Amino acid sequence: MILARLVLTVCLAMMCALVASPARAGGPTAHDTVIHPGDQLAVQVFGDATLTQNVMVLSDGTVEYPLIGRVAVAGLTPDQAADALAAKLLRYVRHPVVTISIAQLAQPDVLVLGDVKNPGKYQLRSDGRITDAIAAAGGLVEVNGAYPEARVSDANGNVETISLQKLLRGGDVTLDQSLSEGSVVYVPGPTRFMIEVAGAVDHPGEIQLNEGDRLSAAIARAGNSAQAQSDLNNIRVMRLGPDGKQTTLSVDLYRALKNGDMSADIALQKGDMVFVPQSKRKNDYLGSPLLYILTRLIP
Repeated sequence: MILARLVLTVCLAMMCALVASPARAGGPTAHDTVIHPGDQLAVQVFGDATLTQNVMVLSDGTVEYPLIGRVAVAGLTPDQAADALAAKLLRYVRHPVVTISIAQLAQPDVLVLGDVKNPGKYQLRSDGRITDAIAAAGGLVEVNGAYPEARVSDANGNVETISLQKLLRGGDVTLDQSLSEGSVVYVPGPTRFMIEVAGAVDHPGEIQLNEGDRLSAAIARAGNSAQAQSDLNNIRVMRLGPDGKQTTLSVDLYRALKNGDMSADIALQKGDMVFVPQSKRKNDYLGSPLLYILTRLIP
């Protein structure tokens, strides 16, 4: 009985040791910190003070180390990098015991340009990603519709296109790639164009719209207060086709918004002319309150 208890105790102790000490072989776990170019590493070789020193990870992901030259460490955990150095040192040191820690994280400079609130150069952590760069620049300027596709280039000029729609709205974190020194993130802004709004609006004339903006946005920007006496049931949109011929579309925008039929709220194009007639019935403000609210919400 005593022997059985002793065997059971030893087995439990071995199992606890295995659980408490994760294997260093294989890929990094979710809680491991990996090494990046620009990181400062503290390398210690027990019993040999001449080999104990701090080294910087170069831009190609390697470190230059005495006796063994360059060793690739970027993307490895500190434990995996220590194993790599120890394997190289075996030719010169008997049973080398190597430990590595990250003494200081790199802070790469990344340029963020385009349709962000504060374009400029920002210093990120060595594990900084596209979302970190955009956040550092204050986030995206307000976007109507789908987010654009960002262009991300590295210091060598390699360019990759990243869908911000999938990354930021779809939550596809696989697109949130790491950035390094000299990376550039460019977020293109929406295409802007001019249209003409005439008739019973507060501010007739040219209106600037973004690609994808609809008729309701144009009316709201032109102004649709009670004094305008707009007849939103009979708006006409004149448009030139590719063949140069003009077509006229009649839109009952009031009914479309009232009934939630957004298909009638057509998307406008460059060169469109919108005419809003005045209501024939005195003091009959057909836009109230639908379009007047939009006037206050859309700059």
